[in-house]
Amino acid sequence: MGIAANLFFNTDDAESSLDWRVRPSDEQYDTQKERWNDLAEHLKEDLAKRSDCRMSSWLQGSYKFGTQVRPASADEEFDIDLGVYFIWSGQPEDGDYEPTDLKSFVQDSLGDYVDDDTNDASAVDEPRSKCSRVHFDGNFHIDVPAYHLDDGRDARSLATSQNKWENSDPKAIYAWWKLITGHADRARCRRLARYLKMWAALKLNADVRPSSILITVLVADAFDGLDRDQFSGDDEFLREVVSRIASRLRDNAEVQNPANTKENLNRLSDENSTALVDKLDELLSIADRALAAPTKTSSAEIWSEAFDHFFPVPEDDDTEEAVLKKSSRALATIQFNPIVSVQASTGRHVFSGVDRIGPIPKGCDITFTLANAHQLPAGATVSWMVRNSGKEAELENDLGHRVGTGLTVSRDSTYRGTHHMDVAVHSNGLLIGRKRIPVEITGMGVPKRNPTRPAWTRFRR
Repeated sequence: MGIAANLFFNTDDAESSLDWRVRPSDEQYDTQKERWNDLAEHLKEDLAKRSDCRMSSWLQGSYKFGTQVRPASADEEFDIDLGVYFIWSGQPEDGDYEPTDLKSFVQDSLGDYVDDDTNDASAVDEPRSKCSRVHFDGNFHIDVPAYHLDDGRDARSLATSQNKWENSDPKAIYAWWKLITGHADRARCRRLARYLKMWAALKLNADVRPSSILITVLVADAFDGLDRDQFSGDDEFLREVVSRIASRLRDNAEVQNPANTKENLNRLSDENSTALVDKLDELLSIADRALAAPTKTSSAEIWSEAFDHFFPVPEDDDTEEAVLKKSSRALATIQFNPIVSVQASTGRHVFSGVDRIGPIPKGCDITFTLANAHQLPAGATVSWMVRNSGKEAELENDLGHRVGTGLTVSRDSTYRGTHHMDVAVHSNGLLIGRKRIPVEITGMGVPKRNPTRPAWTRFRR
């Protein structure tokens, strides 16, 4: 187990773990469930009337697998896949409808759903090749592919915009997933898939980013081949899974669909597949350095190269680090103690602090300045990162971001709760200083300078 293993997954302090920060909150899960259930009922009833077919629906994709991650930034959306099934006996060609007919039914039905003011659906995109997409308020969309289902044979075919039936069975690949992961180890495999999905969302351009199902299959295959007694924490498991995936893709970029061996799940070009392997090698290097780090603090800073603000860091009173420094079993990593001056202002009101600020109201402009910059070693770099927490930030999918480098940075106060601006100082690639600056924000506004006196305080004329 690596020194920072409990920063990946920690049942004693779940909210201070990577697993907690990359997955949707319980409230977001509940909201999504409510929406897809309501949409599923509408589609089954409406499409039955349009087509005179028996209808069913089936949730699929990352939500079904339990590997869904929250959007990497506040301007992205949660994604759910909800398949709808037009049922008739025999082959797809034996029915009264072609693939494009089914897609048109779904597109029109979603349009009617958006027009209904009793739900919070906001818009429907133009039809996609294999699905239709409906957007909801609050950074959320549902993709709806249409299938033919012969329930007697338990056989499914996907309707595509090319007016072709595609051999596609989401139920079969889900059954494979449950079988290969096993009940006892499935929770860890899900976490590993979520870690890798978030890394891909943060670090890979769209042209070299593997699809969600490709990551899921690669992780499950790699995890299945491990001698699990040799590893303990999620950090060690992640390192080994990344190593196996990189080796596999380096040898052969083709990844067969385990439920349909004729389908290659890797839709990347040869050039982009090679670029993906290079990025996986970079992640492997980060993992090796983080696992070799002498303290939890330095390990967390290295892991943050892969996971940015989603990766938690220990508080300044890190016991393990203090033990290491006292015992002299490792070189002290903290050689420079950053002192940060903080000033927040809104209108005429100014709040000041050193190494912390608050409580301050929402809507403040906050400036963080390295007050002892004159003591920096030559060539040192200073970097800043926002790490938000709390229900308001979670619901807005804004758990932080990299701010950049420099001696001073500015941000504003947006969400109620205690958040952090983390400053790290590096010299020659090594962490030599860091500090967490708590930012306590209340939901209360600043009172007016000269508020109107209540009527009962005035003298009678």
